[in-house]
Amino acid sequence: MNILFLCNKSPWPAKEGGPMAMSQLIEGLAHQGNTVKVLAINSKKFSSGPNQVPEEYQHKIDIEWVDVDLSVKLIPAFLNLFSGNSYHVQRFISEEFKHRLFEILTRGSFDIVQLETIFMAPYVKLIRKNCTARIVLRSHNIEHLIWKRIYRQSNNPLKKFYLGHLYKTLKNYELNIIKQVHGLAPISDNDTSFFKRHTDIPVQTIPFGFEVLKGKHRTGKSENAVYHIGAMNWMPNVEGIKWFLNSVWPLLHQQHPEMKLYLAGRVMPQWMKKLNIANVEVVGEVEDANAFIENKSIGIAPLFSGSGIRIKIIESMAMGKALVSTPIGAEGIGVKNKEQIMLAETAKDFADAISFLYTHPNETKEMGTRAQEFIREKHNPDEIIEKLIGFYRQIL
Repeated sequence: MNILFLCNKSPWPAKEGGPMAMSQLIEGLAHQGNTVKVLAINSKKFSSGPNQVPEEYQHKIDIEWVDVDLSVKLIPAFLNLFSGNSYHVQRFISEEFKHRLFEILTRGSFDIVQLETIFMAPYVKLIRKNCTARIVLRSHNIEHLIWKRIYRQSNNPLKKFYLGHLYKTLKNYELNIIKQVHGLAPISDNDTSFFKRHTDIPVQTIPFGFEVLKGKHRTGKSENAVYHIGAMNWMPNVEGIKWFLNSVWPLLHQQHPEMKLYLAGRVMPQWMKKLNIANVEVVGEVEDANAFIENKSIGIAPLFSGSGIRIKIIESMAMGKALVSTPIGAEGIGVKNKEQIMLAETAKDFADAISFLYTHPNETKEMGTRAQEFIREKHNPDEIIEKLIGFYRQIL
């Protein structure tokens, strides 16, 4: 098959959840003999280009980028209040991207055009007008649900008003655009259930696949320490870490004054870089996420908004790590509390779960082993690619 991917950010480098999810499918489809073309948005927040992508990758996959300014602009953001349009989506509309997409569609022939996230959906009309390909929307999250949860947690009246506008316009767009594509490929069963209630088009869960072999060489000599890894330009990560530092870490530090916490991820905000909290080390962006995870024993994912699947949780589980998360953080993965992961909602319960793992290293290792086996069974990348190809054939 000839497949065109439209990506809201470059799938390479695959250093955070979205690019990892995209690259896993793109490389898997190419490996199975499909012809894959990628047109991706390049932004200041996530930049790539030919000089940063390995020749081997470019040999297998025809990838190119269009620079788009995705920065939030005060005046357009304010004026958006007086429209029914989603400001989240409008930022991704680019005349240059339209022009390049038009050239690709009119010069090539595609069986499938896959939109990675709804932020690429503004180009559906252009695709339909210039191409006979079937359009698949791969939903990484139910985007408006993330902002609805953030809206509900806000206490500032002005901020709450604006967040309400953002989530409602995004919801309207999200529920409308799913009627204009030929198939939906959510990343979790939870999201699939949601979309099936709102559309009659084919919907198939296409989860994130991860190669468990990356975690097979564990030495068992990991530092007995707590870690978090995740892009810090994603609001749910920021709000979760603020809550953890303010509400959970003081409890842990009082009980285990020697315990250490490592915080890693891209785009660390200034307030985190300036943290001066005992035994908290802000690592920032790491060159090798696997090496960072490998050297710690207990992962955390304190999330109170979001949907889809948190890929960094999958990554840690695949490497045999025990994690503590909230029910929302583990949503869609299918894990059971105290089997493959520890789940907690309150600060005390979160601290107690970490304390248990910290003081019971054998149980921590056993949970990591169960987590790894779960990922091996449920998130096999080859099986996921076969499922996606079968879905393509269904809608073709």
